[in-house]
Formats: sequence, structure tokens, C-alpha cells
Amino acid sequence: MEDLLEQEIENSLKALKDGKVILYPTDTIWGIGCDATNKNAVERVYKIKKREKGKSMIILLDSKEKIADYVEDVPEYVYDLIDNAKSPLTVIFQNAKNLAKNVVAEDNSIAIRIVKGKYCGELLRRFGKPVVSTSANFSGEPSPLTFSDISPKLIKKVDYAVKIMRDDIKSVKSSQIIKLESDGLFKVIRK
Repeated sequence: MEDLLEQEIENSLKALKDGKVILYPTDTIWGIGCDATNKNAVERVYKIKKREKGKSMIILLDSKEKIADYVEDVPEYVYDLIDNAKSPLTVIFQNAKNLAKNVVAEDNSIAIRIVKGKYCGELLRRFGKPVVSTSANFSGEPSPLTFSDISPKLIKKVDYAVKIMRDDIKSVKSSQIIKLESDGLFKVIRK
């Protein structure tokens, strides 16, 4: 199993470095992803999903220390929120930087989730850059919890589909989302 995990991380890394789009298991659900700093790769994700251009996407990082590389101002309390979250937590930050413009929302905000795990966490650590994470479905369709829930038409559109963890049943739903406000407070967007 470890050899297969290593091979899948290597295959995914190569695809991301080459500007390709991958279908992969995240800490929550199966996602479509690419290098969040590559505008052409991000554009392909929008086309594959048939997603409106104005709808921003989540990016994943492997450690909270990297948030400051992609956001102008990170309030100290956010690190405590991330550390104490009981389930996956996505935080929408103001003033994104160092990302492809088309991954950033029109108000210049960006949604970030810190991910752990043998596959996804290790992939992010080795890649060293943020990876887009958007549910592996066409816009408007239900989010897939397992690989078998993903449309075969969508699978054919990505460049690489990860071959491990396909039968893992996720008891986790999509992440909780909070948005940081300019007054230092935050608002819960999705529980």
C-alpha cells in the first residue's frame, strides 16, 4: 500500500508541475485540482466544471504557516481557530496575493483550508504551492462522497485521476466555511 501511495503522490506531483488538472481525494470529498498559481490550469478547472467565472474556489495548503504567503494580513486568532477546529475548516481571507487572478474572488478574497493526511497533506507538502480544490462534479450537481459518485464524463475531462482511496467512504461532509470581516470579526458561511 505504501508503494502505491508513493506512486500516486509522484504521479499527482508531475501532473501539477506540468500545469495539468487532477481528480483527487481531499480530507473531505473528491475534488478537482490544479496549481493555484497557474492561471491556465485554473481556467481549465472552470471549463471542466462548467462553473461561472465569478464563483471562486477553495485552495488547500499543508500548513497554517504558509497562509501568510497568499494573504496580506492574517489575524493571529485565525491560527487558534484552525488549531481548535473539530472538523475541516475553510477560512475566507481578504486581500489575496501570489495566486492566479482567476482563482481569487472578485472582492480579492480567497478561501483556504489546511489539509493533513497521508495522500493530500503529503502531496501539498511536496508540491510547495497551494492546490485548487473544488468538488468533483459539474456545477449544480451533488458533491461526490466517493469516487463511484463521480460522473464518468467528468473523469474523462481531467488529466489525471488518482487511483487510491477510491472506495473510502467519507463520513465527513464539505468543510465548514467562515469569512473574516474587515472589522476583525468573522461570519459563518457554511456550518
